[in-house]
Amino acid sequence: MNLQEMEAHIKDLEKKVDKLNDIEDIQRLQKSYGYYIQHWLYQEIIDLFSDSPDAYLNIMAGIYIGKEGIRRYFTSLKDYSENPEFLHQLMQLSGIVDVAPDGKTAQGRWFAWGAVALPIGDGVKPLSCDGIYVSEYIKEDGKWKILRLTWNPLFMSPPSEGWIKKERLATGAVKLTSISAKPDKPRDIEPRYPSGYIVPFHFKHPVTGKKTSEDKRNAKLKRK
Repeated sequence: MNLQEMEAHIKDLEKKVDKLNDIEDIQRLQKSYGYYIQHWLYQEIIDLFSDSPDAYLNIMAGIYIGKEGIRRYFTSLKDYSENPEFLHQLMQLSGIVDVAPDGKTAQGRWFAWGAVALPIGDGVKPLSCDGIYVSEYIKEDGKWKILRLTWNPLFMSPPSEGWIKKERLATGAVKLTSISAKPDKPRDIEPRYPSGYIVPFHFKHPVTGKKTSEDKRNAKLKRK
C-alpha cells in the first residue's frame, strides 16, 4: 500500500468511526427520551428536541409544531410529574439508526412496548401499549437532537381486557416455574408503582449536559 492509498484508507476509517459515534449518540438520545417520559420529566424531554421551526411531535392528540408547540404539549401535562400514580413506561427497543452521508441528519425506527397509568378523577386508568416510533434527528452545534418524532400505536388496551378479541382467546392455563433460590439479602429499594420513586440516572442530559432532576423529586417522597 503506497502513501496515497494509506491516507485514503485512514480517511475512510475516520468516516466510519464518526458514523459509529453519531449512531451511539442518537441511540442515547432516543433512549433518554424513553426514560424521561416514564415520570414525565417534561423539561428534560423538551430539551431533547431541535430548536428548528421544522421540529414537530406527532402523537395521538395531534401534531405539535416547533419547539414552542412541543413545549406547550409537555408542559400542559406537567401535573403528571408530581403524581406518583402516573406511569408512562414505553421502552425504546430494537432501534435502527441511519445517518445521512453528510453526517448532519439521521433517521431512526424503534419499537415501544410498555405500560401506562393515567390518573383520571379519583382513579387511575391502566393501559398496555405497543407501537413504533419513527424519528428524524438533526445535529445542532455538534449535538444530536430530535427533529421529528411520530408515534404509531399498534394497540393500547386495558390489561384486564388485553388486545386480543374475546372470541379469539385460547383456553388453558399457563404453568409458571416458581423461584426456589433464596436471595442473599432483601432488596433495599423498591421503585414500584405508585411510589413515585425514579431510579437515578448515571448519565447527564445528552443535549444540555446537565444532571437530571430525579434527586429533587425523590427527596419529596416519604420512604418507608
